[in-house]
Amino acid sequence: MPYDAVFFDFDGVLVDSEPVHFAAWQAVLGPLGISLDWDLYQRRCVGSSDVDLLNFLAGLAPRPVRGDEMRSIYAEKRVHFQTLALQAQLVSPAIRELIGTVAASLPVAVVTSSERSEVEPILEQGKVRHHLAAAVYGDEVDRRKPAPDPYLLAARRTGARRPLVVEDTDTGEASARAAGFQVLRVRAPGEVPQRLREALHPR
Repeated sequence: MPYDAVFFDFDGVLVDSEPVHFAAWQAVLGPLGISLDWDLYQRRCVGSSDVDLLNFLAGLAPRPVRGDEMRSIYAEKRVHFQTLALQAQLVSPAIRELIGTVAASLPVAVVTSSERSEVEPILEQGKVRHHLAAAVYGDEVDRRKPAPDPYLLAARRTGARRPLVVEDTDTGEASARAAGFQVLRVRAPGEVPQRLREALHPR
């Protein structure tokens, strides 16, 4: 086997969490007069860093928005997301089975720009956290994706030298390739099990 570990992005790879993020943003942006539709969110917000996302959203407001206002809104959004995500039970049985199967033979890590407080409760609820050899969250690195730092940290924690990275965004793919790793690009969690099995066990 050419790979010695598998590293998964989280949002859009293991879980379809973007609709939940979108709903959480919609719940908190109203007081600022910010209108955000699904198409705009997908085009401009998915895969963005927190700083870029907050700056973009502030630019949509009909009046100047102070930095402390956006930070407060962001904190409120995170609380909404945590509640909605646990209600949605985002980890599918197929993904749960896949993680367990891969982890039986290779170290598995989750590498995400989202913060631990958003992601780890979902991994725990989905009964996959205990399968992970490592997890790297956005608040653990100085430079988030597209910098290579998150994937390099995952490699150090797992001892991997030839991991296969599963990503769904240009930003994530750039991060993994900057770290020198191979990338399996996917479009949605539903295609991950089959695509990954084909990549790990080519005919």
